[in-house]
Amino acid sequence: MADFSIIGSGSWGTALAGVLAGNGNRVCMWGRDEGVLNEIAGKQVNSKYLPDAQLPATITVESDLSRAVDKAEAVVVAVPSHAVRTVLQDTDFPKKMIVVSVAKGIENGTLLRVSEILEEKFDADRIAVLSGPSHAEEVSRGVPTLMVGASKSLEVAKWVQQAFMSSTFRVYTHRDVVGVEIGGALKNVIAFAAGVIDGVGGGDNTKAALITRALVETTRLGTKLGAEPLTFAGLSGMGDLIVTCMSRHSRNRHLGEQIGQGKSLSEALAGMVMVAESVRTTESAYELARRHGVEVPIIKEAYNVLFEDKDPHTAVHELMTRAAKVEDWG
Repeated sequence: MADFSIIGSGSWGTALAGVLAGNGNRVCMWGRDEGVLNEIAGKQVNSKYLPDAQLPATITVESDLSRAVDKAEAVVVAVPSHAVRTVLQDTDFPKKMIVVSVAKGIENGTLLRVSEILEEKFDADRIAVLSGPSHAEEVSRGVPTLMVGASKSLEVAKWVQQAFMSSTFRVYTHRDVVGVEIGGALKNVIAFAAGVIDGVGGGDNTKAALITRALVETTRLGTKLGAEPLTFAGLSGMGDLIVTCMSRHSRNRHLGEQIGQGKSLSEALAGMVMVAESVRTTESAYELARRHGVEVPIIKEAYNVLFEDKDPHTAVHELMTRAAKVEDWG
């Protein structure tokens, strides 16, 4: 049993608070929305972000981040990736705490992964990344879910594994932090593209091809950044791609579908409560690939649709009519 602080009271932070508290850990949740925190404390529900989940009564809440983390042995960073730096920058954290990132994205401008942002404040060997095919809605209902916890320190990865493991939440350990993070970040970009496919009327054939070829792009870019190729065949690669591209719960897929059906980006975002990480991450992923000279046609077309006002039908047509090639994973 350990003392955890969950930084972020959205759907994912709420679901993981339930997992950890259900395992007997002491859990304190921090968030900026006091209405959400009060509801969690008083009714053990988060009707704004995860309305169908009943939370353990042992979960406490705190609106002051310094107090929330003061006695924590570990923190779970569950805010959107673009908010990680600003949320954490003015708070002092216990030096020996373990930091678990569940934020999936690449920072605009710096092009840093979330663990790299965290390394500016914490010891790299105390940081773990938890990723894999998981929707908060299903995790909160106890639907069997498998994740991977990666850290530069195998000891830390195993500690995280034991803290989260239950009969419905299985965690594997890994040492490839780069691969696990890149897989988790880029799947949001591909989920957006999958939604565009749905929006323009593509079928199962199209979606399966998109997922497969997107895995090639993810592997190319990831290995260029230092990841192990086989990581992308695992839970944080192919596993996360499948669930995010296919599921009705995927907000990134939903955003792409809305745009594929003709809505503008601003119109599609206006109808969403939760953050779609794909928008910012597409910009960063496109720039990373350009900087490293990696061919990523699907990511490029996602970028063109989001930021160059390219017609989604045209983007799909141009992907289909690219020059004939050998199927190559290099």
